[in-house]
Amino acid sequence: MKKKLIKQLFALVAVFLMASSLITPHASAASQFPNVEADAAILIEADTGQILYEKNSGAVLGIASMTKMMTEYLILEAIHEKKLSWDDRVGVSKYAADISQDYSLSNVPLLTTEKYTIKELYEAMAIYSANGASIALAEALAGSEAEFIKLMNKKAEELNLGEAKFVNSTGLSNSLLKGQHPKGTKADDENLLSARAVSALAFHILHDYPEVLETAKTPEKIFRPGQQGETTMDNWNKMLPSFPTYGYEGLDGLKTGHTDFAGYCFTGTAERDGVRYIAVVMNAKNNGKSFEGARFTETKKLLDYAFDNYELKQVAPEGKAVKKHESLPVVKGKNKELKVVTKEPVNVLTKKGEESKISLQFDFNPKVVDEKDRIVAPIKEGQVVGYVSAKNKNLDDLGYAVNNGTNKVPVVADTTIEKANWFVLAIRSIGDFFVGVWSDAAANIKNWF
Repeated sequence: MKKKLIKQLFALVAVFLMASSLITPHASAASQFPNVEADAAILIEADTGQILYEKNSGAVLGIASMTKMMTEYLILEAIHEKKLSWDDRVGVSKYAADISQDYSLSNVPLLTTEKYTIKELYEAMAIYSANGASIALAEALAGSEAEFIKLMNKKAEELNLGEAKFVNSTGLSNSLLKGQHPKGTKADDENLLSARAVSALAFHILHDYPEVLETAKTPEKIFRPGQQGETTMDNWNKMLPSFPTYGYEGLDGLKTGHTDFAGYCFTGTAERDGVRYIAVVMNAKNNGKSFEGARFTETKKLLDYAFDNYELKQVAPEGKAVKKHESLPVVKGKNKELKVVTKEPVNVLTKKGEESKISLQFDFNPKVVDEKDRIVAPIKEGQVVGYVSAKNKNLDDLGYAVNNGTNKVPVVADTTIEKANWFVLAIRSIGDFFVGVWSDAAANIKNWF
């Protein structure tokens, strides 16, 4: 009887445990990936480029007007390098004007008899995705769209965007360019990138030219108010907080896209409490339906997942020494040690509510050290002598969209160390010789006993 009762108790306990396992998830909330309806998607943290979610992110697909992020990058780069000025006034070609008059596409009207500032054309492109304006900007910088495409593909290579293909400055299918597609491209060519590459492009433009957001977050602007061609430009990014249906707190960029070939696409970025994420969706759908709002509903899933589950932790502030690498040995210098500090803060992503398991890794810059990892003088203040990266073992390692798979932060010299003159080096060499002799002798004497 007693044995039977014990068996019944064990059976009840087993049933209870099984029920508990059904109620309580085995994985943390952060491991429950969202169900994103898109041909491809990716979510990255914008400070480190760390990937939090990806779906078919390496597939090379149509990107439509997300192409204009590369056009923006090159124009902003030209402004910084003073190849162009915002106030420069430029004419437009018949090709750019012809495309701009097609109102089945997103456009502001351009005339060959008028001149436009680079700022006007840039705002039309960034806010309203104006295609004629994009072509006009390409021509202003490179002379022709065909030459501009060369710059686009070269920059894609420099930014390690992988299997990138740019065939025009707008993202339109070449078949929509009225037979005037750029020289060297085909009538049926398309702009192609992977979701991972698109996120990397967004990462670079945000880091290199953060002012891109000042225009990208503008919900509405008038093109050439009071002048011929005046146009109200409503931003196509309906996730900006001021828009009623899809408005999202903290979202301030970056670029929408749509063609029949690419479907509805979006590169969205949002910041809350000092943490920024970048989400990319390509050919987005919602409940199996393809429509404009689908790119926003699917982006919301990704951004909600990020903000609900993760936070960014600073493990080393800017301008501070790295633990265990506060100073580095120096050879051939007036000083034998070099103090080093981080050039930027070292941040790492962690799951909310979980104790992070963070490890730091230090790597020398091979260009400034000898075979024994000693800094070779001379070295200048601010010169990069190494890199520090942080890793959190609590996160699924999905890799990084940029920086060759790591969140490396430069470590720089905190002072200048000049090269010692030949006499000092000679004296040191003699001293090192006798120190070596004495050490060998001491070791031999010790062995006698």
